[in-house]
Amino acid sequence: MTAAQRRLLADLVRGAAAAQIVAPVPSPCRNVCKMDAASGYCEGCLRTIPEIAGWSKADDEERRRIWALLPALVPRLCAAGSEA
Repeated sequence: MTAAQRRLLADLVRGAAAAQIVAPVPSPCRNVCKMDAASGYCEGCLRTIPEIAGWSKADDEERRRIWALLPALVPRLCAAGSEA
């Protein structure tokens, strides 16, 4: 895991914890907005295109569900070979 991937993981863990207690739930967007072709995840926030597109219409419960999934996706992105 690269230093950038470790930072991404730390940011996502912190963000996922905060998302459970704040309202409205903030977007995990990090303004990277580059889709990893191998994994199908955004290299900045690790969401899929359907998750990104549906974010503005999602309620806080759905947003929290998505946030909770994100930290576990970092190893998948690493395995796919992304530099994140």
